Amino acid sequence: MLRVSRLTDYATVVMTCIAAHPADVLSTAQIADEARLELPTVSKLLKLLGHAGLVDSFRGVNGGYRLARAPEAISLADIVEAVEGPIGMTECSTAQGQCERLATCGVSGSWRSVSGAIDGVLRGLTLARMLADRPMAPARSASDTAQANA
Repeated sequence: MLRVSRLTDYATVVMTCIAAHPADVLSTAQIADEARLELPTVSKLLKLLGHAGLVDSFRGVNGGYRLARAPEAISLADIVEAVEGPIGMTECSTAQGQCERLATCGVSGSWRSVSGAIDGVLRGLTLARMLADRPMAPARSASDTAQANA
């Protein structure tokens, strides 16, 4: 089965969470709470996303994170590459000359075609679209809110 890693999946959740608050700088704890992910996982993801230029970080009492670009300018491919590296189904799909069998391989061209198609789909899906398709989170009860603020 082909699938992205759990960390990449969580990165998309974190990014849509941040995108849902375009005017705000969110703390790591706020993001973790809203995304319902563990704080260390969110911290690790924010570091990767920051290095990729997808989020900006701010220090200080009111510090936190916000998107570095508009949601329309961030693709799913950008998020996948921030966590996984280059998109490719096989080694020869991402870096020419890495496979010792390339000269005699009869399938590398087909794999490059598949990788190109997947890359195109990922680049065509923006964070704005993912945010629009996101189901609304269930409303928190007053006791949940009080407990979260305690």
